[in-house]
Amino acid sequence: MTTEPEFDRLRLDQLLRARLDGLRGPLDLQRISGGQSNPTFFASYENRRLVVRKQPPGPLMPSAHAIDREYRVQSALAATDVAVPHLLFYEADAAIIGTPFYVMERLDGRVFADGALPGVTAAERGAMYQSMAETMARLHRVDYAAIGLGDYGRPGNYFARQIARWTRQWELAAQPAIPEITDLLAWLPANIPPEDAATLCHGDLRTGNMMFHPTEPRVIALLDWELSTIGHPLSDLAYNAMAWRTTPDEYGGIRGLDLQGLGIPGEAEYLAHYVRAGGHSAAVLPFHFAFVMFRFAVIFAGIAARAAAGNAASENAAEVGGRLTRALARRGIEAINRATYRAPD
Repeated sequence: MTTEPEFDRLRLDQLLRARLDGLRGPLDLQRISGGQSNPTFFASYENRRLVVRKQPPGPLMPSAHAIDREYRVQSALAATDVAVPHLLFYEADAAIIGTPFYVMERLDGRVFADGALPGVTAAERGAMYQSMAETMARLHRVDYAAIGLGDYGRPGNYFARQIARWTRQWELAAQPAIPEITDLLAWLPANIPPEDAATLCHGDLRTGNMMFHPTEPRVIALLDWELSTIGHPLSDLAYNAMAWRTTPDEYGGIRGLDLQGLGIPGEAEYLAHYVRAGGHSAAVLPFHFAFVMFRFAVIFAGIAARAAAGNAASENAAEVGGRLTRALARRGIEAINRATYRAPD
């Protein structure tokens, strides 16, 4: 972790003390490393531990880093059985620490950037993967209109709109041409499946955005809601299952690992558990995997572009962004080339 933020910590300290009664001792501020999105900090006092999440500084791509949406969706989900952090307040005034931000209680738990979930037993790993699938199914069952999110996104025609959106984002990122991206841009719009659905979707459901109980193999919070919207549940599901199709150096995938020895279910078994837990029952197709690989590739292209502009969220953003854009684009083409749905070898 690095301890020095890009803003005046005194102004943050003053606001926190004004908004939250009884804070004692000095503010200890630590940036959470490893993320490539909205800068996030542990803000700790003698008697209270908080998390501050803010927009990154500098110019941003359209609709990116919508901190206000993150706050809104998590606030709405507090009344449901979907596990989210306890939010405290949202601050729109960018003058405080340079950008809008929100504050939440810090949870005690475990977060694994690596899909292999290091440091736990095989039996625990299997239960943790089951909990991930069950948590995702629980999210997709939420009546989003009933909790005030009826206007959180446009239901229906999700993939066509998303392909158009991420095509624009790719163009705005202004990265060097990648043949696989060009092929995906041509193939995806012409191969959208006819089956449609609309649920609340997280948009970035990977192990690194799920907090597990400190000692028990269960999810206690879904984190990082930046990409959430009303969308198609198979987008969330395919993205979550992307780990089986990417390697450990491709953002923590599990492809090529000894899954049986690790206690991790196979891809087909995992997807079936999601359905058994009440998730969307339509089949995940090669299209869905190609789409999520394309979308994630473009996200990393945006990270690389932000690094080039000097306002990246982490020191290695340029290297990570460029490398993963190319790797994920190749995985997208690989998904297309599968004539029928099957788990990778």
